[in-house]
Amino acid sequence: MWCLELLLPLLLIIKDVSGQWNVWIPRDISAMTNSCVVIPCTFMYPSGIRLHYGIHGIWYFGQPYPQLFPPVVFKTRTDIVHESYQGRTKLIGDLHQRNCTLLISNIGTEHSGRYYFRADLGGANIYTYPDFSELKVLDQPNIDIPEEIVADENLELTCYAPDNCPENSPEIQWMYTDYLPEPEYTSDYVAESNTAVLSSTLTFTPRPMHNGQLLGCRVSYPNTTLVYERLISLDVKYAPRSVWVNVSAEVMEGSSVTLHCEVDSNPPPRISWLFGDQEQLWDTASNASLSLEDLTPSQEGIYTCVGDNGYGVMNTSMYLAVLYPPSEPVVNGSLTILEGSSISLQCSTQGNPTPTLTWLKDGELVGTITAAEVSVLELLKLTPQGDGQYRCLAENEHGRASSSLNITVEYAPVLLDESKCTVVREGVQCVCMATGNPAPIIEFYLPDKNITVNDTDGRYNYYTHTDGHTSTGMIKLREKGERLGNGAVNVHCSISNTYGSESFHLELQQEKKYMMAVIVGTIGGVAVIAFIIAAVRYVGHNNKKENGNPGQDLVSKLENPALYYSTVKKDKQCLRKKVVRHLLHSDHIWAI
Repeated sequence: MWCLELLLPLLLIIKDVSGQWNVWIPRDISAMTNSCVVIPCTFMYPSGIRLHYGIHGIWYFGQPYPQLFPPVVFKTRTDIVHESYQGRTKLIGDLHQRNCTLLISNIGTEHSGRYYFRADLGGANIYTYPDFSELKVLDQPNIDIPEEIVADENLELTCYAPDNCPENSPEIQWMYTDYLPEPEYTSDYVAESNTAVLSSTLTFTPRPMHNGQLLGCRVSYPNTTLVYERLISLDVKYAPRSVWVNVSAEVMEGSSVTLHCEVDSNPPPRISWLFGDQEQLWDTASNASLSLEDLTPSQEGIYTCVGDNGYGVMNTSMYLAVLYPPSEPVVNGSLTILEGSSISLQCSTQGNPTPTLTWLKDGELVGTITAAEVSVLELLKLTPQGDGQYRCLAENEHGRASSSLNITVEYAPVLLDESKCTVVREGVQCVCMATGNPAPIIEFYLPDKNITVNDTDGRYNYYTHTDGHTSTGMIKLREKGERLGNGAVNVHCSISNTYGSESFHLELQQEKKYMMAVIVGTIGGVAVIAFIIAAVRYVGHNNKKENGNPGQDLVSKLENPALYYSTVKKDKQCLRKKVVRHLLHSDHIWAI
């Protein structure tokens, strides 16, 4: 019944066709392995041919020309067919009704190919029709897959099973669909060109997670053991949905680091590594690594990995910190300022982590310790004590560095308390000491004689000395007339530098202080002499004890009188020298 339904339209057409050699067979037909297939066939021949011996038919495989000896699939005159078709073929059409339909059972993939029909009407009326039917023997069902499957877009997959075997009709099931979101199924039956196909369509919306998942179509024939399956892996295209990079990192200056990026997308993206807005490298892959060698502080910053696969763009950034010790601080140059002025000292450096900045003056802490790359030290109304070396020290856990500057505070001269006149053996000695910056110039003025004594006047043993910012001047007055009637001296000291000058009257130290010094010196000298004599006796007494038996020692000395007297003489001479030296020293003390 199935074949007749397919042939009825053709028979209606044939009635209207003028008599000639024609055949109507499906150009393409398919079947599953180990099942059967019916190739519908209707032929025509010229109406003028008289049939004396009936109609015979032959089916060839591969070639339409007998002279090429193609394999015989079926032949009505004899059972001799190609060995691969023995017991497999049967003509189910009536040739007298011009129906040449062929049944092939238990077919295999080797039976795939072109089939030609040849009509034998007797005598010379033999004709091979050039039209053919292409048989495709399938070992698994076909699945119609779109060229592109895009995530979040509706997808239809259709599974096809041939239904060209009247003995069995297929059934279709989809496999591995449990993970699909809300799948829908529809079935359809298509009959075209005298062939039939059963189809089942699966509809769902894929997600990126479905990429690489398996789906299957199963075709089975009830009441048989024939089962056919086809598995496919979903190739779901989706934009980058994650970009993984290293976490932010800290590395030492001069070391190396590798930044790694992985992008989840399909197809693989074009990965770009950017530093700021400058591209460092790119590659079309699922991951890319950026290697940085011999790192410098200039390479610290934000690194961004960008993934772009044509379906979307995604990026992720990280921060790379380059650790290094502080650089040598930059400070003001050395300064010279006037007393009472105010200045700001600035120190700047770079380091990672941020260094602490400390200001030191001559090694002592001044100001506050600052955790920053810039520190300002305010020095207000500087005094001479502000003069010195200022150092800015920068420190972090990786090292330290420092820079220094000198501040010179200039000020008017100041007379020091050590300035005075004293009585000495030669007369009167006057000393004038002053500090200032620049160092003061010292001059003495004797108003009684209207004389100015400086380094150009050598009459009064003028002496001057400068040590740093301190100047010392000294003169000696030998004449009594240079004293005033009340026992004082009339000496003035003048001190001057760029910023000012002053004159002071020098006080004379009292005479009784001088006499007391002489008395104390004399008593001290006598005490020293007494101490020396006692020490000599004590040493002699100890020597006798250390020499053992004094009697025997005396005998030995008497046996050598020259040695004995020379020893005594030497001891006396040494003692005399010590006493003389002490007396001379005592005379020096008295003189003072």
